[in-house]
Amino acid sequence: MIRYAVCALLFAPIAVFAADAGHGKQVFEQCAACHGAQGQGSDAAPPLVGVIGRKAGSVEEFRYSPAMKRSGLVWDQAALKSFVMNPQGVVKGTRMPFDGLRDEHDAEDVVAYLATLQ
Repeated sequence: MIRYAVCALLFAPIAVFAADAGHGKQVFEQCAACHGAQGQGSDAAPPLVGVIGRKAGSVEEFRYSPAMKRSGLVWDQAALKSFVMNPQGVVKGTRMPFDGLRDEHDAEDVVAYLATLQ
């Protein structure tokens, strides 16, 4: 009996979190005040359409902080997740007035949403 219980535990399905772009769009609403409802950017924040794969601080029309310009970051999903969770921790001196998302799943979902804006 114990052998069957151990086998059942070993082969039980493992819950894997999959990012939810739909939920990320909802979470993104707090970012939309500056980045625009569709991530198109504004005077307050750069556009996020096409952000994945873009070098940080590289949109010509936006005035970035010196820290962002010299960060050397290229926005992949891992860098974006880290940044939305702790902007000042990733780019000390960024002008983004946001403390960051505290929930890791929310951050992953926002990044999944941003990936749809390509």
